[in-house]
Amino acid sequence: MLINMKEMLKVAQHHQFAVPAFNAGTGQLLTAMMESAEEKQAPVIMAIHPDELRFLRNSFIASVIYEANHSKIPMVLHLDHGASYEECMHAIQLGFTSVMIDGSHLSFDENVALTKKVVEAARACGVSVEGELGTIGQTGNSIEKGTTEIIYTNPDDAKEFVEKTGVDSLAVAIGTAHGIYPKGFTPKLKLDLITKIRNKVDVPLVLHGGSSNPDKEIANSVKLGIAKINISSDIKMSFMTAVKKYLDETGLEREPNVIYPSCIRACRDTIEEKMELFNDIDKVKYFK
Repeated sequence: MLINMKEMLKVAQHHQFAVPAFNAGTGQLLTAMMESAEEKQAPVIMAIHPDELRFLRNSFIASVIYEANHSKIPMVLHLDHGASYEECMHAIQLGFTSVMIDGSHLSFDENVALTKKVVEAARACGVSVEGELGTIGQTGNSIEKGTTEIIYTNPDDAKEFVEKTGVDSLAVAIGTAHGIYPKGFTPKLKLDLITKIRNKVDVPLVLHGGSSNPDKEIANSVKLGIAKINISSDIKMSFMTAVKKYLDETGLEREPNVIYPSCIRACRDTIEEKMELFNDIDKVKYFK
């Protein structure tokens, strides 16, 4: 059941759970996500970064839409970190039901102008829009990139940004970073910022850089009002680690259908851990 992000996060916010947005950059990861969502009755967001889309090719989107439309699981097809108006429009033409326009690297006024332009076009198509204010850190090993300096989201700026752009959800910066955190890297999360921002804006809040953070902090962020959490590196590492393990133990194998089943299972284990952590399991019942 393909829906847009506004519909998805309205339910999540009301029932105090967060929907995981999995960057499933291959067909095998899509399979893992759909199988886990069906078994756990957990709403999901399929997130695709523009770089992933270029690798997968436009035709892959038809497969995602087919999976969604042949499932009773509420699912959003979301463009992650769209860098331009053109990238967002291309995603909408392909059938994405949600787009993120990331103008966080721009000045406040430029970010507002770009985001507002995307919102106006997307809304006419029934597509929801996620904006970002503040900057997400980067560890140097993630497709989503980020900045070396984290700029925390200012609650007053968030209020003004939402009012001026009309975004349906807002990615906030509280100290997380994209990628797997290297040894010795300790993020300085400001969980109190979630409450301060939540008191200023009504739209659902989004947490990027959700991989590698302590479970307790992530669970607390959901309780404080985060309604969507992006997960990319964790599921990819689980999958690729399982691929390496298979080849190390078994030797070279030519058939993907022989190699991948155990790797999909390993990926599913991580997916389901995140679903449980975000309080997302058995929440399909709220969409009926």
